[in-house]
Amino acid sequence: MKHVTIKDVAKKLNVSISTVSRAFNDKYDINEETKKLILKTAKELGYRPNPIARKLSQQRSFNIGIVVPEFSTNFFPEVMLGAQQILHEKGYQVLIMQSNYSWEIERKNVETLVDNMVDGLIVSLTSEIDNNEYYTSLLKSDIPIVFFNRAVDEIKASKVLFDDYKWALFATEHLIVQGYNDIVHLTGTINLTLTKNRQRGFEDAHKKHKRPVGKIISCGFKMEDGERIAQKMIDNNTIPRAIFAANDSCAIGAMTVFKKHGYQIPNDIAIVGFTESSLAKHTAPSLTSVEQPTHDIGQTAAKLLLDQINNKGIFVPQTIILNGRLNIRESSVIIK
Repeated sequence: MKHVTIKDVAKKLNVSISTVSRAFNDKYDINEETKKLILKTAKELGYRPNPIARKLSQQRSFNIGIVVPEFSTNFFPEVMLGAQQILHEKGYQVLIMQSNYSWEIERKNVETLVDNMVDGLIVSLTSEIDNNEYYTSLLKSDIPIVFFNRAVDEIKASKVLFDDYKWALFATEHLIVQGYNDIVHLTGTINLTLTKNRQRGFEDAHKKHKRPVGKIISCGFKMEDGERIAQKMIDNNTIPRAIFAANDSCAIGAMTVFKKHGYQIPNDIAIVGFTESSLAKHTAPSLTSVEQPTHDIGQTAAKLLLDQINNKGIFVPQTIILNGRLNIRESSVIIK
C-alpha cells in the first residue's frame, strides 16, 4: 500500500505544499475553508503525518514528563488523567514516573526525562529541600516546569496548589463544632509546605474557638504510618477523642487498627481525613474527608505548561490556588 505524503494531498487539491503544511500546523495565515478542505481531503486519502519530521521541523519532542511521589492513592492518577486530557488534545504524549517518596529517585526520574528531550515537566515534589538547586538550573536552561500539590516558594516556576490551610481549618472546626475535645493532628511529611499549612489550619481552628491547641504528631502519608501511630496510642493509653489526619491513607490506617482493638468510630474516637480517596466512601464507617479538585489540578497544570512552552522568552510564573469541599460522613458524626 502506497504511503500518502503531503505532496499527494497538495496535488489532489492543486495547491502548494506550503499551503497544505500551514493547514496541518494550524497557522493563522490560511483561509478557514481551505484549511477544512485540506484536512478533509488528507483524511480521505489516508494521510498520516510523519511524527519524526514533525518533531524535527518544530524542534519539539511532543513528549511531556510527569513525576509524582506515588500511585497507591487515587489522588495522583486522577491529576495525571486531567493533565493527559489537555496534553493529548494538543498532540502531546505523556511519560509518567514515580519517585516512591525518594528525592534521589525523583532526581533520577527527572534526569531521564530531560535526557530524552521532553518539552516540559509537571512535578509533585517528594522533598522541598534536596533538589531545589537542580530544578532552578533546569529553569535557567529554559526547560518548562510546573509544580503541583507540593512546591517551593524559592523556585520561580508556575505552581498549581490547593488551599490546604483553609480546608484544614474547616475540617478541624467541624470536629470542634461536633463537640469533640482532645483533637490530635497527624501531620504529613514534615518538610512539605502543605504539611505546615494543614498544621497551621488545625492550630488556628482551635484559636478561633478559644480552645487549647490539640496535640500534633508527625505521622506521614502512608496507611502503615496511620497504623503505627494508632497502635502506639493504644499501647500508651493515649487515645484522643478525635483525629484529624494528614490524608485519607493515614486516617484509614489508624481507623483499621482502632477497629481491630474494638474501638467504635466515631463513638469512641472520631476521625477526619484529607484528599478524598476512592476508599473514603467505602470504609466502615465512611470517612469524612476534604475533597481536592484533582482533575482541575491536572488540567490547570497542563495549560500552564503549554503556555510556557508556547511563550518562551515572555513567560511569567503563575501560582494558582484551587478550592475544595468537606465531605462529612459517618466517621465524625455521632447520631443521637
